[in-house]
Amino acid sequence: MGTLDGRVAFITGAARGQGRAHAVKLASEGADIIALDIAGPLPLVPYDSPTIDDLNETQRQVEALDRRIIARQGDVRDLDGMRAIVDEGIAEFGGLDIVVANAGICIPATWDATTPEIFTTTMDINVTGVWNTVMAGAPYLVERGGGSIILTSSYAGKKVQPFMVHYTASKHAITGMTRAFAAELGKHSIRVNSVHPGAVMTPMGSGGMQAALAEAGATNPPLNQMGTPFLPKWAMDAEDIADAVAFLASDAAKFITAEHLSVDAGMQYF
Repeated sequence: MGTLDGRVAFITGAARGQGRAHAVKLASEGADIIALDIAGPLPLVPYDSPTIDDLNETQRQVEALDRRIIARQGDVRDLDGMRAIVDEGIAEFGGLDIVVANAGICIPATWDATTPEIFTTTMDINVTGVWNTVMAGAPYLVERGGGSIILTSSYAGKKVQPFMVHYTASKHAITGMTRAFAAELGKHSIRVNSVHPGAVMTPMGSGGMQAALAEAGATNPPLNQMGTPFLPKWAMDAEDIADAVAFLASDAAKFITAEHLSVDAGMQYF
């Protein structure tokens, strides 16, 4: 018996990294999965973009757990497209109980190197995309009589990520959106919480990401010490964040809402 037997979860950014870990973890607890990912080029980001092969691998891993999954390419900036994918999943699985708004991007850039395109694209995906995700899924949770919504923020949504004004602003927006949705959806027995990862070992660190971080960090070296963890491990695995998501999705968290759960080894405080 799993903690999520008989439930259905809609997860964005599910092709790899944290999104895949969430899909696999929730499936291991008994949930069926509606998985969405752009699975294609992401202009501006310095790391490798997700691919359709990545999304297919998520599908394979979920099915290996003997759970059902609908995995589709989609863009969180396209609300109508997302609704169509959610509708397809609900027609197949019979309802929706959990929404995990995980998709997001991260582009290192100092304040004066941040272009309007970088700022706008970050906001479109990290903020509007999360709003779209809730709007596509929440009506079905209302229809179901309750459920759990988990929004992926960041350590940067509680403190600040140096050399990323745009990213920090977007993740603080998620913190506020969590409270606002929790307030209005509570009467429908829908809980809304955010998770705030610190450094996580995912493909977001691939390609030119480390070089971009180093280039930005060299402009003001003391800021590189911000976000030092208390525990003797600098980065977590995606599965560590998935454990927190599964907890928030489960009945073990049935009275937890409007909460901002950090999984960051204490780095928000130091």
